[in-house]
Amino acid sequence: MTKESIRFVGIDPSTKTGFVILDSNGEVVVEEEIRATATKDPARMIGIAKQIKSYLQPNDKVVIEGFAYGAKGKAVDFQYGLGWLIRAMLFTEKFGYSDATPSQVKKFASNRGNAKKEDLVLPLYKKWGYEHHSDNVRDAYIMARMAYNIYNHAGLQKYEQEVLSKMIKPK
Repeated sequence: MTKESIRFVGIDPSTKTGFVILDSNGEVVVEEEIRATATKDPARMIGIAKQIKSYLQPNDKVVIEGFAYGAKGKAVDFQYGLGWLIRAMLFTEKFGYSDATPSQVKKFASNRGNAKKEDLVLPLYKKWGYEHHSDNVRDAYIMARMAYNIYNHAGLQKYEQEVLSKMIKPK
């Protein structure tokens, strides 16, 4: 496996799933908000998982956002179902993946684990020159950066190193 063959993937599972792939140099290859084409579950979940799978290549390294255990509302059961379906697909297809909690994603980008989504816009632009209209895609970008930095440690801040060291290791 050469450095050129490794890509770094971030997935923010939701009804509008944020999905980003970085190449071996950390440049954006794919940035998309994946939406279901079906209207009923579990077909919606399966459709999103299939779209994700269609982008993946054998050596991709993935970081997927963990569950927001305190979340409430109608979409929570969908997010849990989709999150587990994507993880099962990654596991079955033998893709290495790590989980990042929502607070780890925020802290990696801003050094604040309790930052609001809108508070991440400026740090993303200042740190990486990245901007996108979708907060789901922005979160996926942060996770793709986390995946990249698991394998490329140069220039990391202490708080970024702390986040990566506490993440659940690749499966």
